[in-house]
Amino acid sequence: MWNPVQDLEGWRRAVFVATVLTAAVAGGSGVAAPVVPQGSWVPTASLAHARWHHTATLLQDGRVLVAGGDADCCATALASAELYNPATGAWSPTGSMNVPRTYHSATLLPGGKVLVVGGVGPSRESLKSAELYNPATGKWSRVGSMADARYDQTATLLRSGRVLVAGGYDAASTSTIAGAELYHRNTGLWSRVGSMADARSGHTAVLLENGNVLVAGGFSSDQDTDLASAEIYSPSTGTWSSTANMGTPRRQQQAIRLGARVLVVGGGGFITPYRRTAEIYHPAAGTWTYTGSMTTARSVFASALLPDGRVLAAGGTKVGFYSLKSAEIYDPDARRWVATASMSTPRQGFTATLLHDGTVLVAGGASAGEVFDTAEIYVP
Repeated sequence: MWNPVQDLEGWRRAVFVATVLTAAVAGGSGVAAPVVPQGSWVPTASLAHARWHHTATLLQDGRVLVAGGDADCCATALASAELYNPATGAWSPTGSMNVPRTYHSATLLPGGKVLVVGGVGPSRESLKSAELYNPATGKWSRVGSMADARYDQTATLLRSGRVLVAGGYDAASTSTIAGAELYHRNTGLWSRVGSMADARSGHTAVLLENGNVLVAGGFSSDQDTDLASAEIYSPSTGTWSSTANMGTPRRQQQAIRLGARVLVVGGGGFITPYRRTAEIYHPAAGTWTYTGSMTTARSVFASALLPDGRVLAAGGTKVGFYSLKSAEIYDPDARRWVATASMSTPRQGFTATLLHDGTVLVAGGASAGEVFDTAEIYVP
């Protein structure tokens, strides 16, 4: 019977042997060494439930918690959760959330528990509820609810151990939110903090090297447009301040911190064209500069920061509900993107999780009305 772990380990051994032999040949003969393939996808076991717009959280023990999401195209929110074990390449069920939800956020807290917040519920209502997953027991417990129901928000773990939740869509699913709230893990309660200048959903939030939070882009229902604006949240004052606008309005983009700087890439759709451009935010100067563009425009995709400092971008869409399976790598030193191997399945609304061994687990997603239970692993 096929074993995904053995298959993956066999691939790794083959690459290691090829690398050693290549080095030996190159060093002993002076002949140019053959190029070892860079990047490949390996299938792994499938989820128990097909899902998209779920969350995936790397636990402290190396397992991955996948929770919630939609079981079909936008009608059935899931409460189920499952765990991926990289050591066995298998998924196992764990306790279900108290509330089915999709378009929610999940944050790993100090101590190892996972905070899940907001989202869209079983009746397609926005949620203000929150709950905690305990990996030691495999169970969920309710904690205090937010003041405002919201979905498609961002959640950022601050240095203090508190969680900043910002933006999203409101309870009626008609208006984007400017408000933000803080989760206090010692009490399990929430408190309001200052509101952003722009109400936004589908934006990105990144914890900067100095402990502040950069929020950028997203869609504004007030302005009926995608945003180029960016703002900085200061935990020390609990207030927001404007910073320079991005060169390009974008939503459903990806943002990855590269040392002190932040890479923002892709996004768009419906209101603005799909984007392949990328920009770098420089916190010291508070400015943006363009860097190399992706080979393919994409939105609703997934990304991961690889151990060597490069960035993987995979999947997404540039044509509505039809998804991409292509993937590419950004090299910060060369400031350019290079195509890498494509996934076996086109997908959007999926998750990409960097595992402890440096590989990336991709799970779920959808394309052209079909929701997937498949998963695969990217080996850099």
